[in-house]
Amino acid sequence: MRWIEAVGAFSARLRELGTVAETLRSPPADFRHYVERWRDFFDRFAPVADVWAQRNPEYHRLVHSLAGYYIPPGARVLEIGCGTGDLLAALSPSDGLGLDLSGEMVRLAEKKHPGLRFRQMVAEELDLVDERFDYIVLSDLLGYLHDIREVFGRLRGVCHARTRIVIHWYSRLWQPVISLAEWLGAKPWLPLLNWTTPEDVENLLFLAGFERVHRRGHILLPKRIPGLTHLTNRYLAHLPGLRWLCLTYWVVARPVGMKLEPPPLRVSVISPCRNEAGNIEPLVRRLPRMGSHTELIFVEGHSRDGTLEECQRVARADPDRDIKVFVQEGIGKGDAVRLGFARATGDVLMVLDADLSVAPEDLPQFYELLANAQGEFVSGSRLVYAMDARAMRFLNLLGNRVFALLLSSLLGQPIKDTLCGSKALLREDYARIAANRHYFGDVDPFGDFDLIFGAAKLNLRMVEVPIRYCARVYGQTNISRFTHGWLLLRMSAKAAARLLFVA
Repeated sequence: MRWIEAVGAFSARLRELGTVAETLRSPPADFRHYVERWRDFFDRFAPVADVWAQRNPEYHRLVHSLAGYYIPPGARVLEIGCGTGDLLAALSPSDGLGLDLSGEMVRLAEKKHPGLRFRQMVAEELDLVDERFDYIVLSDLLGYLHDIREVFGRLRGVCHARTRIVIHWYSRLWQPVISLAEWLGAKPWLPLLNWTTPEDVENLLFLAGFERVHRRGHILLPKRIPGLTHLTNRYLAHLPGLRWLCLTYWVVARPVGMKLEPPPLRVSVISPCRNEAGNIEPLVRRLPRMGSHTELIFVEGHSRDGTLEECQRVARADPDRDIKVFVQEGIGKGDAVRLGFARATGDVLMVLDADLSVAPEDLPQFYELLANAQGEFVSGSRLVYAMDARAMRFLNLLGNRVFALLLSSLLGQPIKDTLCGSKALLREDYARIAANRHYFGDVDPFGDFDLIFGAAKLNLRMVEVPIRYCARVYGQTNISRFTHGWLLLRMSAKAAARLLFVA
């Protein structure tokens, strides 16, 4: 008979919570009134929170999996509205702090996850002295907040220049389904105050000093149906038309106006060169000095025209410049770039093709964007200004535009020119890309997509600098339109599997 009594007690608690939730759906009189009523509700809800999580395991599994996609393990993570701490624990942070307005939720979280920190704190009163986090998570929280803008504003106090805010919440399109699920007892009655669109959230983030880096919808089927749930959430949810019907919106944002410390930075310019002997001396002569020190690294690719000897000659002839010369062990530009980055000593890593189709004089723009934290992955765009008619043939131009449209949809950020060889990023970000390279596999002989895909996975802010693309004055291109075009399609398919079709 004990189980009958337990079920009866649970049902009575649910009826009580439903009654309280209904009273909370009207706007509170003021902030203090809001805090008192909502703290009381979630204190009452805490003892049954895990029961509801167990009744909807697929939804919570999907949320944990998606949050793990956006947030790598080993980061310093703050979760606001942490509940019983399960999501925070699933992220495996090196230092995890969970905040909740409910003392009962915090007590349960501390008991379940003793290796993490938890504190009772109202989001609108967030105040953590001398605490900075790599990621801040707001999971299913926006609907309960009294003042979303105030909360976003207080987040800046726990951010550094590289912090990412990860937010997800319900789509209003699902309100009838959610209400039905509550009425049928498939979901707890929760007193949502706010229904926000992605545009609402991005505007509130902007007002608080943040900018959106990435936005995507996830979860089309929150219940487990063997053979259908995986297909629906991983693939169908991202198809045109269906993606607008997803249950949850996910937004990743970063703070703006928080400069890197301390500038100026050391710069390493890596120049892959194969059969470029006639371009080496002009490149050295034209390369500007940037930051506190500029290092130029030539990576020679088994040339037949004396490029290696020319690199060595100019390095000896100009001892005031920090010029290093290496010979790559493998083949392809990607191999050369990876070798150059591995040997570089700078805080900023840049790629400059030795064909001089991109002017070395444009590189200070790349440096300034990184040093001022206006961008975190800077790439040149050859498709803004008029270019020499000999610089890019029509089929190459057409292919660039097609791949730009395709990859923009995969990356979650707009990109106009995917194949420009000039790119720049911070050394610490490249280290993270290199450490995560296995996620995509070794499929990129160019080196461009290895960096682009890695930057997208890390949610780095991508910025493009319009450059004036020039025709070669020496040598011939190493690009084969059709062979390399097919390879680009294969790499795009790989990116789709790893960046878009996730659940």
